[in-house]
Amino acid sequence: MEIKRYEGKHATVTFDETTCIHAGRCVGRLPGVFNLERDPWINPDAADVDALEETIKACPSGALGISRKDR
Repeated sequence: MEIKRYEGKHATVTFDETTCIHAGRCVGRLPGVFNLERDPWINPDAADVDALEETIKACPSGALGISRKDR
């Protein structure tokens, strides 16, 4: 299992591809952050960190994680 890390100024987002069920909530809620047509596909700095955290908490599989740098 490889968990990928995406570093941002205010938060680090983690993604476990083996856990993801491709529900699409992340892409639907924050397409500026989660964009499958871009490499890397996650840009933590493309949204407010509070909105980012709420979107990650809504991930039904738990494949996404967040570590805020302001806490």
